[in-house]
Amino acid sequence: MASLPHDTTHLRLDGVSVGFPGRRVLTDVSLTVSAGERIGLIGENGAGKSTLLRVAAGLLVPGAGTVHRPARTGLLHQELAVPARTSVGDVVEHAVAGLRALERRLAELAGDIAASPGDPVPADAYAAALQDAERHGLWSLDARVETVLDGLGLGHLPRDRPAGEISGGQRRRLALAALLLSRPAALLLDEPTNHLDDAAVDFLVPELAAWRGPVLVASHDRWFLDAAATGLVDLDPALGPDESAGGPVRQGAACTGGYSSYLARREDARRRWAERFSAQEAERQRLRETVDVSARQIFHTTAPKSEGRVTRKFYSDRAARTVGGRVRSARRRIDELERTAVAAPPAPLRFAGFAPGAGAPPGGDRPLVRLSAASVAGRLAPTDLVLHAGEHLLVEGPNGTGKSTLLAVLAGELRPDGGAVERQGSVVVGRLAQEDRWPDLGVPAGTAYRSRLRDPASAPTLAALGLLRDDDAGRPLGELSPGQRRRVALAVLVAEPPPLLLLDEPTNHLSPALAEELERALEDFPGTVVLATHDRWVRRRWRGRTVSVAPRSA
Repeated sequence: MASLPHDTTHLRLDGVSVGFPGRRVLTDVSLTVSAGERIGLIGENGAGKSTLLRVAAGLLVPGAGTVHRPARTGLLHQELAVPARTSVGDVVEHAVAGLRALERRLAELAGDIAASPGDPVPADAYAAALQDAERHGLWSLDARVETVLDGLGLGHLPRDRPAGEISGGQRRRLALAALLLSRPAALLLDEPTNHLDDAAVDFLVPELAAWRGPVLVASHDRWFLDAAATGLVDLDPALGPDESAGGPVRQGAACTGGYSSYLARREDARRRWAERFSAQEAERQRLRETVDVSARQIFHTTAPKSEGRVTRKFYSDRAARTVGGRVRSARRRIDELERTAVAAPPAPLRFAGFAPGAGAPPGGDRPLVRLSAASVAGRLAPTDLVLHAGEHLLVEGPNGTGKSTLLAVLAGELRPDGGAVERQGSVVVGRLAQEDRWPDLGVPAGTAYRSRLRDPASAPTLAALGLLRDDDAGRPLGELSPGQRRRVALAVLVAEPPPLLLLDEPTNHLSPALAEELERALEDFPGTVVLATHDRWVRRRWRGRTVSVAPRSA
């Protein structure tokens, strides 16, 4: 039960288990990340990815197991933990303080050598420090700082700007820049692509590929995992029964290759799971029919009418014993099936059927919504858009171009300053905002979910939707992970899908498995969908119409 930093080039966790009051998060997780490997942590929301990273960093002592890590192991936190008055430049200089100190040390040792030219001690120390300086890139440090800041979209920020005056996304990117510049031996990254646009992700992928030490990263970004990871560790044991071991897949199951390899493996495991369950149910039905038919035969056994009464009784008793043995054998087999039953594979996410009259509004080919040069000062450039009932539309554009604002205008939540918006009658709209806002995080998740439903009495539970377990549904929202709270918000739209569905970064914080299911559910959704996302995996596979939001300066 120890975290043991020492001079090693790899990161190793052996039999790590972590529990909190009333629930266990990690159970007997073992993994090794060697130097140069980039292992992605994936799993359902709440599976313990962030917890495992904190254990690996030495910030959380596990209840069981050991951790061996390099002495200089850096963790990317969800938030930049500096006072609001700290400047951008101070954050950067703190990250490179070790190299700056090495530079000063070299100058001091050079002075010592000049003062005592015959003394081998300062000369040896200078040689060792010089070797460190060359290994860590001291001579190119200033250029390295500019490269990292530019690569993460922060190069334009004034260095004297207080961290409290930049956006949350910029603070997140600044934290990542500081970690990369500090050059720890091992990198631990928690959702590193949050708030990164395509250009920043394109910068980060080769950065990690060139990292000499071990890299362990928790991410929901499927494109990033496919491009950057050399292997994946799945903390969700829900791949179904393991045919080779006869039991469930152990938490922490590893898969070599990127996300595409993992996805193929997962789909194959799910197919085998469904086949085993189907074969089991067919056998169960056959045995039950055997019991029913044979039991009736016991009471309707006959012998040839030409035989006498004693002979008929002999044949009847013998048949009864034979059929009775068959019934007992079938019942024993049924009992055995019950003891070793393969659970039914979980049903994939599906939007519930539309309520009567909630389908596409009347009007034939008339547009559902039409925007004519609609604009919002400082947030959305004049935009023309025609949206038809049943259409699936993807909205693209760099950060800050107004994608979220456009969805708010389409929802009727925001009135444009200029231009016009025409709507076809009254349309029920459901919107999944980019950031989930809950007025009271102390409310149980199940209660918060039902409070947003039009008909909570007849709606399925969160567990029935496959989005949250019953025990998690009873926990306060504030105790859930961001991904679990995202599931609660999504559940409202799944249980009572509106004719017009507006989704702003819907895969944010969702596990890769759930994101896959959501994509497939949207393909089958008969209503109108407008989806704004940076998710390259979604954009690469999108089959509907695509529009780009123009920059506000246009």
